[in-house]
Amino acid sequence: MTIADLIGDLDPIKAARERRDFSDEESIHYGIIPRTNRGIFAINELPDLQPRIQVGLLNILEENDLQIRGFPVRIPLDLALVFTANPEDYTNRGNIITPLKDRIDSQIITHYPTNIEQSQAITDQEAWVSRNGTEPAIPDFYREIVEEIAFAARESEFVDQSSGVSARVPISVLENIVSNVERRNLLTGDQCTVPRIADLAAAIPAISGKVELVYEGEREGPRMIAVDVLGRAVSRVFERRFPRIERDNGLPAKADPIFGKVISHFSGQATIDVSDDMPFSTYEHALGSVPTLKRVAQQFLKTTKAEDTALGMEFVLEGLHQQNLIAKTAVDSIYRYTDMLATMLDNVRRDD
Repeated sequence: MTIADLIGDLDPIKAARERRDFSDEESIHYGIIPRTNRGIFAINELPDLQPRIQVGLLNILEENDLQIRGFPVRIPLDLALVFTANPEDYTNRGNIITPLKDRIDSQIITHYPTNIEQSQAITDQEAWVSRNGTEPAIPDFYREIVEEIAFAARESEFVDQSSGVSARVPISVLENIVSNVERRNLLTGDQCTVPRIADLAAAIPAISGKVELVYEGEREGPRMIAVDVLGRAVSRVFERRFPRIERDNGLPAKADPIFGKVISHFSGQATIDVSDDMPFSTYEHALGSVPTLKRVAQQFLKTTKAEDTALGMEFVLEGLHQQNLIAKTAVDSIYRYTDMLATMLDNVRRDD
């Protein structure tokens, strides 16, 4: 962006062709601001504009006229100038010069969505999820997880909160998940448009690519922080959707009337493997082998379709894992749910 682009400049070729003096207003090439007269002109990321070019805006805001090469051009400009900038610029791009900031009438501080409903409305509006005319069938509780990712990141001690976590995070997360569903259908030949909890792994690049980490977060690694944020999001939605598992009543979690049989199933050597590459029939069969898991998912998530119920069953397992009631290990793209105690003992033996 140059002064000539923004405000205008003398056009020597035009002046010579029409035999005009440089002081003649007909020799001036007018920039995009004068040509926006009787309109609204917005400059995004104002600190990116070089200070010497920001100086060119002073007269427009103060006197409503232009100065081009020292010539004052008296034009009764009727327009509104709108600038955007981050409250705290965390890069080395530059700043808004003080004289220009002094001439800005009002500073409006915006904020992130304050609740899941607002965040979801933005995501619904902006996310590219309709592929080849097919809309994904995403249950409400899964959409909550997607939106909760941004809220969890905004509270993470590993994320630089001064740079913020924008509303673009759940948008990119949802698009990556839908793309992973498309990829799986091409591999397996299924027509299922319902995502899986395992598909959340496809959201890791969307999270790590859009959040700035503090020093401790950089040491942990972007992937580890993204996995932690995903876990927090799943845990929060699980706690909202399901009854709390009381652990301070003297009874073990295996005696819980709702989740007891699910947790007990993994005692010993029982395991469940799920992945984002499994055909739906294999995926559904693996989850269906856990006693009462289907009933719990249908009861509290109100699912009726087979695809939604299978997703709900995996969600229950992941929620119990986030509550530290069952263990989960990952090898490549396969996620194995196992007994927590057996996994801990196995890790101790491996360390020895």
